Amino acid sequence: MNNMISASALAYIGDGVYELLLRRRLVASGIGDTGRLTAEGQKYACAPFQAAAADRLMPQLTTEEVEIFKRGRNANSTSRPKNATISEYRRATGLEALFGHLHLTQQTQRLEELFEMMFEV
Repeated sequence: MNNMISASALAYIGDGVYELLLRRRLVASGIGDTGRLTAEGQKYACAPFQAAAADRLMPQLTTEEVEIFKRGRNANSTSRPKNATISEYRRATGLEALFGHLHLTQQTQRLEELFEMMFEV
């Protein structure tokens, strides 16, 4: 099924999934002020953070997950990154494509596992 969905569409879905997971994590941390939630969220919903997280996750990914990541990373994009290098932007897009794939294939446990790994230092 996901081979029929473009890498860009997977990344589009994955971006929304990532945003929801991030918002849930921030609210669970006890932050109640929406201004502070937004400011904290911006630290983690940016290409540089996502690219660095993708680099940390890479050794933990299955062969299929790496393939999906690469499809997303290599997708043609007309967007220009604002506060990131092109390399960071592409790796972040690969991560979002992977999250979109995991969501669409209902691999919720794996999705949440990878999401939590992103924040381990």
